[in-house]
Amino acid sequence: MGAQTSWAAEAPAVNHTASLEVKDTQSAKGALHNKEFCGRGMPRIIGTSAALQSVLGMVRMVAPTDSTVLIEGETGTGKELIARAVHDISSRCGRRFVKLNCAAIPLDLLESELFGHEKGAFTGAIAHRVGRFELADKGTLFLDEIGDIPLALQPKLLRVLQEREFERLGSNRTHQADVRLVAATNRNLLDMVKRKEFRSDLYYRLNVFPILVPPLRARCEDIPALVEHFLEIYARRMDKQIEKIPPEAMSKLTSYAWPGNIRELQNFIERSVILSTGDNLRSSLESSRRAAEIDSVGAITLKDVEREHIHRTLKETLWVIGGDNGAAARLGVKRSTLYSRMEKLGISRSDSKPIPS
Repeated sequence: MGAQTSWAAEAPAVNHTASLEVKDTQSAKGALHNKEFCGRGMPRIIGTSAALQSVLGMVRMVAPTDSTVLIEGETGTGKELIARAVHDISSRCGRRFVKLNCAAIPLDLLESELFGHEKGAFTGAIAHRVGRFELADKGTLFLDEIGDIPLALQPKLLRVLQEREFERLGSNRTHQADVRLVAATNRNLLDMVKRKEFRSDLYYRLNVFPILVPPLRARCEDIPALVEHFLEIYARRMDKQIEKIPPEAMSKLTSYAWPGNIRELQNFIERSVILSTGDNLRSSLESSRRAAEIDSVGAITLKDVEREHIHRTLKETLWVIGGDNGAAARLGVKRSTLYSRMEKLGISRSDSKPIPS
């Protein structure tokens, strides 16, 4: 089944060691004109939705410059793909595209990852190490989850962005940095600035050219194309012949909110291909809905949990509070304590009062 226009999956991860992948992306120049990126080892970015075209239009405008780009959007929306797009149609496309997920590196090692260190700079520094800014020289450095950089390290990042120079840990020698920075975050940096969790000067230095990547629910018209794209990938990978997507299934997929965005859709199609035994795609959104429900539980407070637990125990004991088999005994508290907690939590039996004995 041929893949239709779509915004494809996120690109394969690049190793976080010093031996980083070098992208040969010369052939990708001008690809946006054809709504497609074809760099070696890269997925495609193609599409027709207005939301996608707006984002790609901004990429076209900023890519030829050396300006810093800040990509914002929810998790799973494809921010890394946009960062790669900026690199691939820029004048730096023949150089390295180096990436670092700031949230994945321990805070005490993040400075070394960015700027490098000399042998003996700290405990465990048994050899000289080149940092990401040096690795990305003449190329592009993509810092994902930029909001997770600790406050103590932010002035050093600001300096390298403004002055284009830095020192390795354990060294007084200044190195020049000819690097184009693209950063991404799923957090509201401006709110973090107001809470004094992120430096305002660094925020304004990063926010030179912001690009907001829309969630999948904001461009539902791209979902059928994405479904067919992922279906083609996983059917081929698993050596299956799946050529049909029932219309009712596609309708459900299009109307679902996809809180995990493209990443959730991609994983869902992979699971559906595994479960499919004929030429029809077997799909059920129940697992995704359960995952969304579980995710929403994160907002429940300890008081909510306590209220629910007490209420469920009272129902199981038919609202008998005292006695060996009463709710107080089951909860391991005194009867007076349970009464007090019920009053504080606003728990009462709607049709009759609890039986005290």
